[in-house]
Amino acid sequence: MAFYKPMRLLKTLLVLCLAAGCSQDPAPVEAPVSREASLILINARVYTLDWEEPAPDGTASPGAPRDSAGWYPDAQAVAIRDDEILFVGSGTDAMQFEGDSTRIVDLAGATIIPGLVDSHTHVFGLGALLDQVNLVGIETEEQAVELIVERAKSVPKGEWIVGRGWDEGAWANRYPDKELLTAKVPDHPVFMDSLHGFAGWGNQMALDEAGITAETPVPVGGEMRLGEDGEPTGLFLNQAVQMLGSAVPEPSPETLAKHVLLGLNRMATDGYTAVHEAGLDARQMRVLEELETEGKLPIRVYAMLSLRDEDLIRQWIAKGPDADNDGMLVTRTVKAYYDGALGSRGARLLYDYEDKPGHRGVSGDEYGFNETLNAEAMKAGFQIAIHAIGDAGNREALDILEAVFQEHPSTAANRHRIEHAQVLSPEDIPRLGELGIIASMEPPHAMEDKTWAEQRLGSERILGAYAWRSLREAGARLTFNSDNPGSDHSIFYGLHSAITRQDKEGEPEGGWFPEQSVTAEEAVRAYTSWSAYASFQENEAGVIEPGRRADLTVMDIDPFSVAGQRPGRLLDGQIVMTIVDGNIVYAR
Repeated sequence: MAFYKPMRLLKTLLVLCLAAGCSQDPAPVEAPVSREASLILINARVYTLDWEEPAPDGTASPGAPRDSAGWYPDAQAVAIRDDEILFVGSGTDAMQFEGDSTRIVDLAGATIIPGLVDSHTHVFGLGALLDQVNLVGIETEEQAVELIVERAKSVPKGEWIVGRGWDEGAWANRYPDKELLTAKVPDHPVFMDSLHGFAGWGNQMALDEAGITAETPVPVGGEMRLGEDGEPTGLFLNQAVQMLGSAVPEPSPETLAKHVLLGLNRMATDGYTAVHEAGLDARQMRVLEELETEGKLPIRVYAMLSLRDEDLIRQWIAKGPDADNDGMLVTRTVKAYYDGALGSRGARLLYDYEDKPGHRGVSGDEYGFNETLNAEAMKAGFQIAIHAIGDAGNREALDILEAVFQEHPSTAANRHRIEHAQVLSPEDIPRLGELGIIASMEPPHAMEDKTWAEQRLGSERILGAYAWRSLREAGARLTFNSDNPGSDHSIFYGLHSAITRQDKEGEPEGGWFPEQSVTAEEAVRAYTSWSAYASFQENEAGVIEPGRRADLTVMDIDPFSVAGQRPGRLLDGQIVMTIVDGNIVYAR
């Protein structure tokens, strides 16, 4: 990849005025619009997505750049002026927009696609994870405790140590307790948040700091494990996690800003031009607003306000959602939690858990869902994004949305979303298409949950889980994301999961319920143009064409051709460049 800026003689602008007919005060002449590009990307494989969408079964449209040999790029160069795409086409034609100040980048055959969007993230959490003890991928309690022991060596006694990332789903039949952690780290209160935030674990000093005893009331929809001695074991599930988590001192605004910038810059490095940040409270919103005012947001943030922060929601209901998409921070969505997670057996099911008879999870007001406030936000014009995992949770969430639609028909136009839509009853799958609900889903979740999901659900209900193809065929819109830091947000992992239904080791052979896989085109669209639609930005982003935002992602593999030939190689891909508003925010 080469960067160069040619040197040229200064161009002379000649202004001619004929004596005949010229007045002493000639009328002002409007200056011509400059056609000089600020940035030209050449020698690239460009997939513009500027063709008709694929059929519900994944069949590419007749106008797609594809023949009997497979996919091929539909352009080779992109010219950008400031924050807008000026031209898309051949390299020769793009060079017509070269000027004295044009920066030219030879991409040496790298692939350009519309800017990637992770449509369900927790970048504050991602930044905190980068700044805290990272437990992602740790397989045993002993390994996790040793990481805390190592961190304790550099932390003054009495200060909190926070870790995050142990997998509450994979560990569900061998949950840890406080004993080893207390013995190894007696002089620091420790809180160990789980991968998806539905389980928490701490030592005795943390319990003491939080004032938690066997008599402490447990929130509805939560569980505090007790040992044989009747005392708390240090393990908390679902709504009870915050009993311990809330005792951790709140980070300062400076720390929050540090964490969110760490998270956003990491996303930029990994090719994302925008994120949809799911579940922001008032403190986090203030930090984002200040960073936008200061011009410090490296990529776009589409904000989802947490329904649990009632004061914040009422403030926004009073002023209404953002009416335009011009800023780096756009706020027009409310995120609501309806049920728990499948791994921790908190997801609400229609029938008992296969591996826990008599238990169906928690949902609704048991899980902190304020139906009245949710309806008020809908009537005020907000898009609603409801976290729903279980088949009962999804059905009830759809019922709630539909009831508001019937009472206030105008609310149906606001592209409401079900976040995760993880387990659906066959009779509810068509409802998403009928109601115009977007299914916001995580391909990596399917690959990470496959080792235990069928144990929770049984052989019949699993057929309605992670059902991307069934949803497409039912007319539902999809958007794909990572739910980071709960899952690896690498686009290459996401595409591989969606297309192959295999994990990073290529298991299982042939894919896990491969009939639910999507094509390469569908997967790319679900991270680009379909995610743009999910945030009302399909006219500004998601397609590479003149007049649209210059938000682009450049990678060193062609996901269209690689997926059709050697899909395992998707995992080898790397991001070459991330461009936001015409600015190169990351270059390898």
